[in-house]
Amino acid sequence: MELFLQQLVNGIALGSVYSLAALGLTLVFGVLRIPNLAHGALYMVGAYVTYFALTSYGIPYIAAIGVAAVVLAVIGVLMERLVFHPLRNAPHTHHLIAAVGMLFFLQSGAQVLWGSQFREMPSPFAGVVNVFGIGIGGQRILIIAASVVVMVGLFLFLKKTVPGQTIEAIEQDRTGASLVGIDANRVSMMTFGISAALAAVAAGLVAPINLLSPTMGDALNLKVFAIIILGGLGSIPGAIVGGFALALAEVFSNTYISNAFGEAIGFVFLLIVLAVRPTGLFSKGA
Repeated sequence: MELFLQQLVNGIALGSVYSLAALGLTLVFGVLRIPNLAHGALYMVGAYVTYFALTSYGIPYIAAIGVAAVVLAVIGVLMERLVFHPLRNAPHTHHLIAAVGMLFFLQSGAQVLWGSQFREMPSPFAGVVNVFGIGIGGQRILIIAASVVVMVGLFLFLKKTVPGQTIEAIEQDRTGASLVGIDANRVSMMTFGISAALAAVAAGLVAPINLLSPTMGDALNLKVFAIIILGGLGSIPGAIVGGFALALAEVFSNTYISNAFGEAIGFVFLLIVLAVRPTGLFSKGA
């Protein structure tokens, strides 16, 4: 039972990271209807910015994550303006090619700037906390708590603020939103900025328990795409539920079956769900 509860906490912590990253990706898809294949690379850059803010400039860990979120938000806005906005009337294949180009550009830039060696990020929350007799890593507790705060903050932003409501309006009906005076270009920039910032927060939270490398976002890229397809493209509840479902399936499969099966189980589950409900579990059009 103790092992089960420990792995349950590990799964929830991993699901928190997956959900944060998937939320950013699903926001972009909901507004622009394009899959940003460079999302994993933004996640990687966010981890490195957090690392250097913490180790080179002595910025406190939580503040370093905040710095990374701001930096990545700026990068996201620039990516939308310089890469995707000029292609707004082009076929979707052009967006895919541009996103892949950005993926390789960011990875190559990271290798040139920071090298290809693995790095390890220190954390002030590296200790173990005993909860009801179960040892839980302090970093994992922080991941869960911070993710809940960010998700609640995102929900309130989307539902209770005018900028957030414009994102939802564009997502539901881009033409109708434009007719009532909503600036689709401004919303697109804001959405890319929020998406990149969420990826940076996810990366900064999980970096102390993973190694950093320029290709660290590749595996996450595959998983977040599986998550948003599983949950329903453009569905925020789907991204959250899908993130936790995939993480828990991975963790318990790794523990009780094998690591190889754990890597595959999420995609097996994805195929089963799509066979039954091709539009995903929470698709708005389902």
